[in-house]
Amino acid sequence: MPTGVARIVTLRGIIGPGPHKHAALALLVAGLAVVATSLVLSGLDLGAQALRLCLQISVAVTVCALFAAYLFIGRISEDRRQITDSEQRFRRAMEDSAIGIAIVGLDGRILQTNPAFAAMLGYSREEIEALTFFQLTHPDDVQIGSETMAGLKAGTVDAFHFDKRYLKKDGTPVWAHLAGSVIRDEKSGRPLYLVSQIEDIDARKQAEARITEAETRWNFALAGAGQGVWDFDMRKGGTTYSSAWVKMLGYGDGELDGDPDRWLTMIHPDDRATVAEADRAHLAGETEFFEAEFRMRHKDGHWIWILDRGKAIERDADGQLVRAIGSLMDITRRKQAEERLIVSAAMLADEKERLRVTLQSIGDAVICTDAANRVTFMNPVAEKLTGVSSDDALGKTLSHVYWAVDEETGHRIGMTRPVTGEETRSDQNSRAVLIRRDDTRCSIRQVVSPILNERTEFCGLVIVFQDFTDARALQRQLAHAAAHDALTGLANRSSFIRAMEGMVDQARKDGTAAGGRHQFMFIDLDHFKLVNDTGGHAAGDALLKRVADAVRGVLGPEDIVARLGGDEFAVILKSASTTGARIAARSIIDAITGLNFTWDGRPHGIGASIGLTAIRANCGEVDEIIARADTACYAAKAAGRGCVSVAPDGKVSDDDRSEPLKPFAAAS
Repeated sequence: MPTGVARIVTLRGIIGPGPHKHAALALLVAGLAVVATSLVLSGLDLGAQALRLCLQISVAVTVCALFAAYLFIGRISEDRRQITDSEQRFRRAMEDSAIGIAIVGLDGRILQTNPAFAAMLGYSREEIEALTFFQLTHPDDVQIGSETMAGLKAGTVDAFHFDKRYLKKDGTPVWAHLAGSVIRDEKSGRPLYLVSQIEDIDARKQAEARITEAETRWNFALAGAGQGVWDFDMRKGGTTYSSAWVKMLGYGDGELDGDPDRWLTMIHPDDRATVAEADRAHLAGETEFFEAEFRMRHKDGHWIWILDRGKAIERDADGQLVRAIGSLMDITRRKQAEERLIVSAAMLADEKERLRVTLQSIGDAVICTDAANRVTFMNPVAEKLTGVSSDDALGKTLSHVYWAVDEETGHRIGMTRPVTGEETRSDQNSRAVLIRRDDTRCSIRQVVSPILNERTEFCGLVIVFQDFTDARALQRQLAHAAAHDALTGLANRSSFIRAMEGMVDQARKDGTAAGGRHQFMFIDLDHFKLVNDTGGHAAGDALLKRVADAVRGVLGPEDIVARLGGDEFAVILKSASTTGARIAARSIIDAITGLNFTWDGRPHGIGASIGLTAIRANCGEVDEIIARADTACYAAKAAGRGCVSVAPDGKVSDDDRSEPLKPFAAAS
């Protein structure tokens, strides 16, 4: 049955030309023709009997024609009334619909829409009817439904539905489900326009995304905890197992999937009755969860202890199990530990004494607390590191003895007790700092482990920590060595290049050729080779240290100084003008020239030549900047050494126009 716009189009077709309409019209014309013929015949010389017969026939035909015309007019009125009613129902359906409805042309123009669709995207009806569906569609989803549209135009598709994103008036995307059909011409079948229903499913999509994210976290958490998952589903014909589950038993992925009873054959014969009873009790509703500990055969033949927890999550109308999900965890180590505890129960006193002696003699510091966080034990190493004696610490709260903070944030590292029912694990921290009572500090690496009794009740904490000061200092030294020149202590070439790349990128972001620029200097020592040749490399190294101190001494704290290699140095003057850079360069040359360097009683004099260029938005890459400054430095050497040369870069700022771009002597 056609509905909505389709029904309106169908009803309108009723009043168009049709066989019954043509027949009624023909009958009416025939009746009029008979009447006319009777009038004509009445003027002819016919017999009274023949004339009477003609009149009777004409009257009968006329009556039939009038009756047919009456029926035809009534049918037209009824059709029009139905069309009016249908149009009113469709209009109310559009206006009152909770979901969006739109009538769309084949070119994508929105011919008519309802308030729900306009409100969904934040437009008024007038605004949205002036747009096309392509303008409202998210750019990444424009191609969605293109094949469906092609099928609609080709006549092979009459209905469509898919999900896509639209753009609200403020530009935010919203997910919607689009469903509709094409209205075609009754005779030619040519598509006329589309009627689409648009349902806002953004909340559902966001919920699905949250569910997917939660499932990902859940799976990751299970894998990280070493737990395997099984899923029994009668609809799918069996049981599936996670990778962690099958690997726990030495099998490959999918190797155990299928037969729901296979896992029972892998249980140790002595444990099957216990497992069967736990399974029966849960299926009978006597327990909320299925839980059992039992042994299962590994693929290589040995037995491992398993903790199996599960729950029936779906039953059929008869109460029969349809689906259940659970997890398994290898508790072999725990069981072995329990067995060892049972075996050693009679020797507990000796074991405790041996443990005390061990803790007293190990190189790690150990502090134990009870459930109330009071210190119950400290070994000598812990006494030494904390500066608190065992006699003073016993019975006191942990914070009285041990106060550790994060090295980076300075926040105290809390000693939290595990939540009941959660898996217990050790908390490790390699960047802790121990603050002693006298406010001295010691870098440590600590491991905090909760103590649980046989009833899994929290009994306290064991804190094991080591003096990590030397190791952490070595780490800092290595980090410093990686970024600084070993001889002079200045930035080395690699770290200097990284800093320079950052400044070049920032200059490009600033987008101005003159504003916010920095200045780069390439410094090459004059007559340095003579020092190496006459005094040896030891003299050269000593002189390079003096040069580094001299350059650093005439610059500001924000300026960057580096040794690029050999007797080559580089400087970045932050936010300096060309004039200021020249002044700084002359100061550097003066400082180097004025060094009173003597080696083995022999004085040595050196100088410096400097190439100068700007770091600005259009300065090019870092190697281009260095190359320009290097070229300028050669120009300074060619001009007689001991001077500064500014590299031309094709753009002259107001600051540059006052001074020529050429080498000049340091003393000028």
